[in-house]
Amino acid sequence: MSNPSRTPESPELPALAGELRISLSKLIRRLREQSHPHDFTSSQKSVLLRLDRDGPATVSALARAESVRPQSMRVTVAGLEALGALRGAPDPTDGRQTLITLSPGFVKKLKASRSAKDDWLLHALQAQLSSREQQQLAAAVKLLERLADFRAEPTS
Repeated sequence: MSNPSRTPESPELPALAGELRISLSKLIRRLREQSHPHDFTSSQKSVLLRLDRDGPATVSALARAESVRPQSMRVTVAGLEALGALRGAPDPTDGRQTLITLSPGFVKKLKASRSAKDDWLLHALQAQLSSREQQQLAAAVKLLERLADFRAEPTS
């Protein structure tokens, strides 16, 4: 990953930032349209995605990772358990702890939702972009990944 040197901002850069934000927001909305709607809150979605990405975790670990109080995380987890999205099991290394995991039924729904989004996006790529444009987009995806990983240094 290259770390470009700081250069003076071009006048077009603020416009590019705005257009990129709008385009990505629009694309995300279109992708969301392709899956079956769920009545999850943003905090519930965040927990579900974290468990999907990182695997089983305790309520305390989820609270730390999401920067919320353990009591708040317990409420979020309880709501997701009531919806059948999560289940808890004793931690094999510490029986006093409960590991929270995605339920098998929810994993199946998650895969179906992702498949619908991927199918829509594949069709859109084939229908809207030439082979050359597809190659350009592949290069742009790498740039978008770098932008998504960027963490601004705190200012003092």
